[in-house]
Amino acid sequence: MLEKLIIRKTLRVPASTGAAGDGSAVARQLDAALLDAGFSASRALLEHVGALAPAPAMDLAATVVSAVRELVGDHVQHNAYFIGFPHDVPDTVEFWVERLRAAVLAGGGTPAAVTEAQLRAAVTHGGVNLLDLPGYGTYQHTYDELLAAHDAFVSAAGDRLTVLHLGGTAEVEAQRLYLALAGGMTPLGEADLAILSELALACLDGAQPDTVPVREHRAVLNGVRLVLGRPLVAVDTTTDVLRLACQVSGGDASLATPARFRSFRRPERRVLLAALDAVVAASPEKLGDVARYAERWKRLGERLHPHEHRQWPHAQEVFAVARGERRVRNLAGRAEAAISAGAIAPAARVLSAAPGLLLRSADRLLRLASPAEQAAVVEQVTGALGTASGRVLCSLREHVGNRLTPATARMYVNRSRRAWTGPDQRPPLPAGLVAELSALLDAQIGARLPQPRRPLLVDPDVLDVALPLSGKAAEGGFAVLPRGSRAPVTGELLRFFTYWRQTSRRTDFDLSVLLLDDGYHTAGQVSWTNYHHDGIVHSGDITDAPDGATEFIDVPLTIGVRYVVPQVHIYSGESFDEVAESMFGYQTRALDQRGAPFDARTVRARSDLRGPGRIALPMVFANGGQGWQAVWLHLYLHGRASFNRVEDNTFTTADRVRALMERRYLTVAYLVDLWRSRAEVTTWDGRLPQEPVTFIGLEAPEGLPDGSEVYTLDRLRELIPA
Repeated sequence: MLEKLIIRKTLRVPASTGAAGDGSAVARQLDAALLDAGFSASRALLEHVGALAPAPAMDLAATVVSAVRELVGDHVQHNAYFIGFPHDVPDTVEFWVERLRAAVLAGGGTPAAVTEAQLRAAVTHGGVNLLDLPGYGTYQHTYDELLAAHDAFVSAAGDRLTVLHLGGTAEVEAQRLYLALAGGMTPLGEADLAILSELALACLDGAQPDTVPVREHRAVLNGVRLVLGRPLVAVDTTTDVLRLACQVSGGDASLATPARFRSFRRPERRVLLAALDAVVAASPEKLGDVARYAERWKRLGERLHPHEHRQWPHAQEVFAVARGERRVRNLAGRAEAAISAGAIAPAARVLSAAPGLLLRSADRLLRLASPAEQAAVVEQVTGALGTASGRVLCSLREHVGNRLTPATARMYVNRSRRAWTGPDQRPPLPAGLVAELSALLDAQIGARLPQPRRPLLVDPDVLDVALPLSGKAAEGGFAVLPRGSRAPVTGELLRFFTYWRQTSRRTDFDLSVLLLDDGYHTAGQVSWTNYHHDGIVHSGDITDAPDGATEFIDVPLTIGVRYVVPQVHIYSGESFDEVAESMFGYQTRALDQRGAPFDARTVRARSDLRGPGRIALPMVFANGGQGWQAVWLHLYLHGRASFNRVEDNTFTTADRVRALMERRYLTVAYLVDLWRSRAEVTTWDGRLPQEPVTFIGLEAPEGLPDGSEVYTLDRLRELIPA
């Protein structure tokens, strides 16, 4: 449903076009229902609902409540294994012994036949399969019984309250979101690409973005146009055509993984071959890109039958290159040949034809260059700054800022968010060179920032948010920030939760916590093998989730460790991509705050779990000089096919946490500092301004003067200069 999609993505409620009437009673019900989920309707939204007839008002209210409940994970029942959690959770071994004792009795044995020592030895030395014990891993009570066992929720001053704002009609809001996503400078993640595809279909006949800078976005848009027989847009490389073929075949438009091409209808084959022919006819050198994906081109050729279409001879050249019948060296190949020959300055001149590629290669060229050639490389890099994209400039600025000293561990993260580390064997760049490049980049990025027409009003909570240079470095969800972002944590208690619902086979996800000290050494863990540690409590192990299952962990913020690393392990069954649904989130509570284990009003963030590995590392919580902070990781570890446990991955987890925590990310504060020399910048202190402003923050406050421009979490990517 388009309206729900818009609400979840923007926190703006599309205005209803239903009949006018008296919906004031529905507005009051909506306000109460939203408060129960931790949301509040703006005055304009309540007035809009109140001015509708009861039927359309109820339809709109139901859509809004359903959307926000899905947003924070309140659309499912979060049951806990131990009904009294966080109280009355037994010692782990004692619980196992009790389950084994029940199994002995159920089998006709007697307590006297087996000693307590024998029972403990059996469960602690691996002699018993816990899944065979009666009642282990499955709920022993209903969700309603869980609710009845807990006192009513007690509101606290620190509970979350997120404001929903009234937007335009669904068509207007969809068009607005479509243009923002399609024309954005940063690649979208999987969830947002799916949203873009849906919006592209809905907005096919409306206004289109002036440019579509990201090629994956072009593939999504052209996929819709190809299926519907519309002309393609912005196809200017051979790889654009390959991306499009992968997209419409249900594959990966980023080409990170091979796709199984579907059969194409004859009109579709003609469109794809004509596009290929036009690209090569205009720029024959673009045949140099074909060899990189030669095998995929061969497979695509089997579906397109280019030999049947002699009218497009240039398209046939693409497949000749893929088959190796013709060799065309691309720009990167010529540069590599020059580097291999020790000609670094000439290699830089070759790469200058592709400014983005040159800037991404700048560190390597500068390290390999002799002192005499270094100035020539800097000259080529300087010349490329004016034509490279703003995203590439920001990426290089962040990279340069981390090159004064070698990293303790160098972390590599691919587009699928899978991470691995290795030693940083690169020599540091000279301080003078780092300062020179930083100044050049600051000047170029600052010059490209839009000149604000109004004073800037900046929420201090947004300053530590990392610039969203790639949407692939984050998951979908609620209040999800880009990798490396930091957010303050308030309250007295952290409560992590993970929920999953299997698709077809028994699946066991395990929520765990790894504790690290100042030196990133293991200081303890809490998981299904250890329910308690220094006040931290696990809710119990669930091993089967046909109707969905939730595990919780409570962490008092008085814990005496530096880092708390929640993680989700797949012990057995389906992967994160295969389950019907999976999520991770955290709540903050007061120590004496009662209520069920899950309450939407205390949810601070909820992230989808849709990655390729068997171990998810969504966040780390760090206790520093400024108190506790949540730092987003969005990482996946390969893990094993089965039986992943926190105890078996302490080193790899700590290594990746350290690599990320020690990296300096480019944040919103960087852009704001560049703006200070060109505009009036004020820090938001909760008081509303008298005149229109450009507001930058995580959420839009209610009551900003008319004419104000608002950049919130869903629009932060628009701050990255073009």
